[in-house]
Amino acid sequence: MPADTSPHGLASVAPEPGVRKPDPVLVLDGVTRAFGGLVAVRVDHLEVQRGTITALIGPNGAGKTTLFNVVSGFDRASSGSWSFDGHPLAGRPAHKIARHGMVRTFQLTRTLARLTVRENVLLAATGQLGERLLPALLPPLWRRQEREIVRRADELLDRFLLARLRDEYAGTLSGGQRKLLEMARALMAEPAMVLLDEPMAGVNPALTQSLLGHITALRDEGMTVLFVEHDMDVVMGISDWVACMADGRLVAEGPPYTVGRNPEVVDAYLGKQHDDPDAKKEERP
Repeated sequence: MPADTSPHGLASVAPEPGVRKPDPVLVLDGVTRAFGGLVAVRVDHLEVQRGTITALIGPNGAGKTTLFNVVSGFDRASSGSWSFDGHPLAGRPAHKIARHGMVRTFQLTRTLARLTVRENVLLAATGQLGERLLPALLPPLWRRQEREIVRRADELLDRFLLARLRDEYAGTLSGGQRKLLEMARALMAEPAMVLLDEPMAGVNPALTQSLLGHITALRDEGMTVLFVEHDMDVVMGISDWVACMADGRLVAEGPPYTVGRNPEVVDAYLGKQHDDPDAKKEERP
């Protein structure tokens, strides 16, 4: 078995679901989300270590995106609590959660098609004085800030290789380019943590490599990344820590190589009878 090389204080953390972390930035306790009689999420305890890339994996229907929706304020939990950097977030709307420094992207990108690429990024800037009634009447109060916001937006477009498209309508972008735009827009809010919901879905191989580089760069700059992903090569390649969900529950946690061999994870993806010869015999007519 390879040596544990987990960075950021994770090397000594036990690979078990709900384990405590040395410096968690996001902490969930007893979070559930039910739709009628169906409990889609029931996470007893989960901590995300600060400054790491944590992958959230699991088969379709495991509750990953529902958990993202609840934690980011786009859906309401049925019960439980969670905090980000010490701030309780349960019951807070999405825009207030974003102000605390936790933003997210979506599996299906949400660009404003009739605005330009640059305008899409500019909209995500926070604390714009020109949006307030009284300061808006006094241009000297907001023009300097506006120039700084435009400069920062252009830097992000350069970073994500979208500079040449800044004046194009966002609706003309390819699926992969929209993924890049959504990530640039998320970073415009200057978050401390980003939640990425299947960032590689529908992206061609060339742009996939670009996105992977951007995600690892965020971690290297001190940001915390939590992402949902089905491509296990991606998960194994860039994750510092992996958490696996099945039937709404957290069934495994640990470094990528450990989780990949965890029987609970194998069962979640392949079913509990995949390696049980007696069970297979019973299924035969």
